[in-house]
Amino acid sequence: MIFLVATFTWAPAVPQVTMTSIKGEKVTTAGLRGRVVVVNFWATDCVICVKEMPDMVRTYDRFRDRGLEFIAVAMRHDPPNRVLDYTERNRLPFKVALDPMGELAVAFGSVTFTPTTFVIDRRGKIVARIQGAPDFAKLQKLLEEKLADPA
Repeated sequence: MIFLVATFTWAPAVPQVTMTSIKGEKVTTAGLRGRVVVVNFWATDCVICVKEMPDMVRTYDRFRDRGLEFIAVAMRHDPPNRVLDYTERNRLPFKVALDPMGELAVAFGSVTFTPTTFVIDRRGKIVARIQGAPDFAKLQKLLEEKLADPA
C-alpha cells in the first residue's frame, strides 16, 4: 500500500550528508553524484519495512549492475545490534547505515514515518519521496527511466 508518493518536477537537491554504514564505510551524498540512488529510511520494528525488504533486495539486485546505489538508513530508535543482526540474518546486499542522532532523518526533510524511500537522480536531485510501501512496479519503472538518463 502506498501512503504518499511525491514526484517532483522541480527536483529538490539531495542534502549534503555523510552516512556511516554498519561496516564503518563513510558514504557522502556528494560522492554518489553521477549515480542513481535509493535511500530507504526503515526500522527493524516496522512491520511494513520488514515486509518490503525482500522486494527492496530484488529491486537492488535487478539494477545494481547498471549503477544503482542503495542505502538503507536505520532510524535512530533502532538498536544498532538489532540492525546488524537483521542485516546479517537477511543478507542485505546493499549498504546499511545507522542514524543514531537522527541527523540524517532531519536532513532528508524530517523523516519520522517508516518506511520512507527517496529516489535520487544522477544530478543529485530528489525525484521521488515515497512514504509507506512502494508500488514496486512503479518504483522500478522510475529507476529504469533514471538509469537511462545520462549523467
